[in-house]
Amino acid sequence: MPLPNGFRWGVGASGFQTEGALDADGRGRSTWDVFCAEPGRIAGGDSPAVAADFYHRYATDIALVRDLGVDLYRFSVAWPRVQPSGSGAVNAKGLDFYDRVVDEMCAAGLRPVPTLYHWDTPLPIEEDGGWLNRDTAFRFAEYAAIVGERLADRAEMWIPLNEPSVLTFLGYATGEYAPGKRLLFDSLPTAHHQLLAHGLAVRALRAAGATGIGTANAHAPTWPGSDSEADRGAAEFYDVLANWLWSDPILRGRYPDEDLATVMPGPVADDLEIIATPLDWYGVNYYSPFRVSAASGEEIPFVPTEIDGPKTGLGGEINPAGLGEILRAFPKRYGDALPPLYVSENGTSLSTVEEPDADDRVRDQGRIDYLDAHIAAMREAIEDGVDVRGYLHWSPTDNFEWTFGYAQRFGLVHVDYRTQKRTPKDSYHWFRELIKASR
Repeated sequence: MPLPNGFRWGVGASGFQTEGALDADGRGRSTWDVFCAEPGRIAGGDSPAVAADFYHRYATDIALVRDLGVDLYRFSVAWPRVQPSGSGAVNAKGLDFYDRVVDEMCAAGLRPVPTLYHWDTPLPIEEDGGWLNRDTAFRFAEYAAIVGERLADRAEMWIPLNEPSVLTFLGYATGEYAPGKRLLFDSLPTAHHQLLAHGLAVRALRAAGATGIGTANAHAPTWPGSDSEADRGAAEFYDVLANWLWSDPILRGRYPDEDLATVMPGPVADDLEIIATPLDWYGVNYYSPFRVSAASGEEIPFVPTEIDGPKTGLGGEINPAGLGEILRAFPKRYGDALPPLYVSENGTSLSTVEEPDADDRVRDQGRIDYLDAHIAAMREAIEDGVDVRGYLHWSPTDNFEWTFGYAQRFGLVHVDYRTQKRTPKDSYHWFRELIKASR
């Protein structure tokens, strides 16, 4: 079965992982700048100071994406580059940079998809409490309005916040990501404040003339580690926390559990009206399924569970059926309230070495196999009636993979971090032919 008419292919990347130029042209410091400087936080002591040097090489990377034949180029705007203090004065040079990036994308025939926040909080915002502080949501809305007014005439689609669940869980609950706080369940106010920021930003963007506004949340089916009653209960609880805590407020205007609603701060009922501001589309980021078991007597009542089988370079379970399952879950749960879906992130790093061989070829068959199977799972969901309008691969080039530094590569294009040479991998050529055949 062919893909629906108008189906859109794309790629996605984030600013902090690709741009480098952390001290250039008035950019302010972010939580990740501080986190990366702390000894032991980043594998190998790697620094994001240069990364893939997108700040200086964006024209080269945009040309590579153009030649893939995709429609959409998702990128993120760095809040500290536009508003170094997180509020008030705008850094004109920072905003001008994204103007040039968007113009370059449009000139290449690509449709820009700005993400306004991909975890790089301006340091002054974090010093005022970060996402534990309700005021951060309103500061974010002011920032969204600034970017919206500048780019709305050219941006095709918008994502206010990327994967807020990851920031809450890894940034504030376990401390594995910036800002490195270990608050466990006391991190839940950051969920509500990010959701409020999302709703306020949607309204601010619309007021600025933006269209095509959606979101990009991490979603995956949650499976129990065994068939025991305890593991099934742990999986049900985790499913609420990892999935529906983030989508129910947006798509239903309420939290999936009354107990969760009671621990959220502020005028929750009024906030939920803002959070549920209608969207034009909803993005599902999928890499691996969630698989958990019960952990009695522990601070957290569940633990990740591994099974034998193929793994990504990050150790995640490779299971394409999980993508199909979570895509089918959305129309089943939300019915007519669900806008069109996009697979807004999907991709993998590999456990094998990815370096150019003597023929300057990067052989990444494992990535091709991963993408082929996951795109097939998406196609099957579409055949079953799920309204999926597009697929965005993560990512176009290799980049700084957060706490893994440069040890994990997600790109269709290899980056030699010593020379910044770009080498399209086998997967780049495979993806280009796939897109061409689907037209």
